Amino acid sequence: MSPSDNLPRRFARIYTAAITDVMDEMGLRRQTLPSAIQPLASGMRTAGYAFTARGRPHRGSPRERDQTLKRFLAMLGAAPADSVLVLAAHDNVAAHFGELSASWFRARRVRGAVIDGATRDTAAIVRMGFPTFVRYRTPQDSVPRWRVADWGQPVTIGGVRLSLGDLVVGDLDGVVVIPRRAAHEVLTRCEKLVGVENRVRAAVRRGMTPLAAYQTFGSF
Repeated sequence: MSPSDNLPRRFARIYTAAITDVMDEMGLRRQTLPSAIQPLASGMRTAGYAFTARGRPHRGSPRERDQTLKRFLAMLGAAPADSVLVLAAHDNVAAHFGELSASWFRARRVRGAVIDGATRDTAAIVRMGFPTFVRYRTPQDSVPRWRVADWGQPVTIGGVRLSLGDLVVGDLDGVVVIPRRAAHEVLTRCEKLVGVENRVRAAVRRGMTPLAAYQTFGSF
């Protein structure tokens, strides 16, 4: 995860539909996270290295609150620049992300958060424009209800396995995961495909039929 690596910046210019088309051709056909995980606002886009974390429901006593919160804050503090938090919450009742978390990530140059779970402080996060993708929203705090189990380990969300350092790209269509080992090839193919699709768009706008465009450019 070298800071000089420009993979996140280059993937940020590619839309998820093109990425899935390329990965389909490469036989990587189970790389899209569940469709319930959506951005908080339509213009949110993210691309970066997966920083994986997971947790579980936990009914802690008031005495455990401090320990539970400190563990969560340690996880937030471990996320490096150019990463995207990918949190497998295994929970349906609590918010696992909020305004202060987003503010810290922005200061840290973390590129986004993908929560297979909930956030709160939604209006503040949207005003901030921090790219946040979630399954649902709730005002309920996680601290009395849930705790972080670990971070940096592989997680599985909706049948998609993610490891630390995989590439994660999200936009209004959803979130896709590019295995790190395939990232350079996927990116090269995507940049070529986007160039072809731009020519297809121009031809269709000029009146070329869809079939003729496909026969001419090999893409539609």
